[in-house]
Amino acid sequence: MTTVLAIVFVLGVLIFFHELGHFLVAKALGIGVKTFSLGFGPKIFGFRVNRTDLQISAFPLGGYVKLFGEEQDDFDPRFSDAEDFSKRPPLHRILVVAAGPIFNLLLAWILYFLVFLNVGQQMLTNEIGGVVDGSPAQAVGLKKGDKIIEINGKPITYWDDIVDIVSHEKRFPLRFKIKRGDRTLLVKITPRVEKTKNIFGEEIKVNRVGIIAANKWVHINLSAKDATLLSFKQTWVVTKLTFEGIVKLVERVVPIENIGGPIMIAQLVSSQAKAGFFDLLALTALISINLGLLNFLPIPVLDGGHLLFYSLEIITRRPLSPKVKEVAMKIGLGIIIGLMMLAVYNDINRLMGQNIK
Repeated sequence: MTTVLAIVFVLGVLIFFHELGHFLVAKALGIGVKTFSLGFGPKIFGFRVNRTDLQISAFPLGGYVKLFGEEQDDFDPRFSDAEDFSKRPPLHRILVVAAGPIFNLLLAWILYFLVFLNVGQQMLTNEIGGVVDGSPAQAVGLKKGDKIIEINGKPITYWDDIVDIVSHEKRFPLRFKIKRGDRTLLVKITPRVEKTKNIFGEEIKVNRVGIIAANKWVHINLSAKDATLLSFKQTWVVTKLTFEGIVKLVERVVPIENIGGPIMIAQLVSSQAKAGFFDLLALTALISINLGLLNFLPIPVLDGGHLLFYSLEIITRRPLSPKVKEVAMKIGLGIIIGLMMLAVYNDINRLMGQNIK
């Protein structure tokens, strides 16, 4: 029951916020909104507010905002010609369409903010838990239990500070200030450039000095200001990684077997719901970013496809012909159906593999 409620919660929040973006921007621009629906298909429940039908529909895997003038020869006595979406300049239509995915990114920031404000942050300390044999760190005498308090004049508080400086600093050797008991030591270390693989499986070169973090964590309570800044940073980092992941999928660097569908999402939601409410919020933020970026893809049917149409209209100074749009929408629908089938196929294969194990 918990899993079902968690899935309904996650889908409901994601769909509502996405459609809310379209709705609010359309209303702000004075465009008529006929329907705001959570779900597709037959209406289960609904009511009308300010000429807009608000409803919950039978199939919960999505939602929609129906604008006056979206359909050809649309007529509705509730709205005037001035509220016709199709008669608005392309920029207005771009703003309405782009608002959905942008609101998904905004939702991610809000959720990360709630997580950081309530849970705080867990950080590894600056203590060394081990030294790799034959490494530059061993050569200068670093030991387990040493605490790194400064590198190249930059103060060190957490292990992330060490990783950041060693990875990006270009001035060698690095000047380490070490706290060992009551003593303070100064050593110079020239990192060794080693080959490794990034999260996408690509071979990269990294600077390494040969130290391992002690498994010691500190909990940091965050103020509203700190939570705000950190949630912005987290949203940006996850958005950047997600975008890179999409590019790597297209380039075939990341195998298409990694594409997940509804079964995978349900499994993730279930596990995070059991872990705790704020873990579920963090997962919802991650899915929201993925949903937002995927909707920006220039595939007809998706928001990105409409953005492409309106952008071409600005460039050519005339709308695309209905025939071209119809063909493009059919191609886009075929692509989306194909991707959905691939995702479900991958999910089933993954599930069968787990059951075999």
